[in-house]
Amino acid sequence: MGRTLAGNWRESTGSPHPRHLHSLLFRLTFCDPHDISLIKMSRQLGLNLRRWGGARPGAGRKPTGERAGVSHRARPALARRFPVHVTLRVRREVYSLRSRRCFGVIRRAFAAQNGRFGFRLNQYSVQGNHLHLIVEAESRESLSRGMQGLAIRIAKGLNRLMQRRGTVFADHYHAHILRTPSEVRNIHKHAAQTGRPISRHIADRYSSAAPDAAGLPAVVAPRTWLLHSALSRS
Repeated sequence: MGRTLAGNWRESTGSPHPRHLHSLLFRLTFCDPHDISLIKMSRQLGLNLRRWGGARPGAGRKPTGERAGVSHRARPALARRFPVHVTLRVRREVYSLRSRRCFGVIRRAFAAQNGRFGFRLNQYSVQGNHLHLIVEAESRESLSRGMQGLAIRIAKGLNRLMQRRGTVFADHYHAHILRTPSEVRNIHKHAAQTGRPISRHIADRYSSAAPDAAGLPAVVAPRTWLLHSALSRS
């Protein structure tokens, strides 16, 4: 009867019966610690205790606020045949990027970083608090190193302009791989033509679609078929 109750207790609760635990504790306290039966009994009455902490799926503090930020998960692999749409946002206290001084800093950073580490900037659109970029890269590592160098150049230039120190960008860059012609056409139209032009017939002066930006070293001709096809039809 006792064994049946103890077995049912263990099946229902997942832990040893309290009577067995009390017996084990008494024998461990007052008997020979080298007793083989005690060692076997302690192994059989293993406790299924809840464990806290440690590596597990979904662990870590979750982002909060209006913008939860860019995910810190590993970025997907990138094939060189796909262009990438990159968005980079600055902090609130940073000057508006759509000014001549800030835009000059950003465009010089574009020209200095373009072509390094297999990273190529093809199109850009500078908004008040963020950048839209269409880039090409040889691999995921090439994209990461190229964007890291570009962000450092822009941050140093803007901090020098604003006579301040500290973080310039609000978060990591967000990258979306463009895999289909329709995606490339839609993003190209958005990234190259958004802004506040004077009229619909005049391109935004703070984008690569501006007439005076065609011959600048800030952008290079695309090499991927998807992006080349989209630009040739626009």
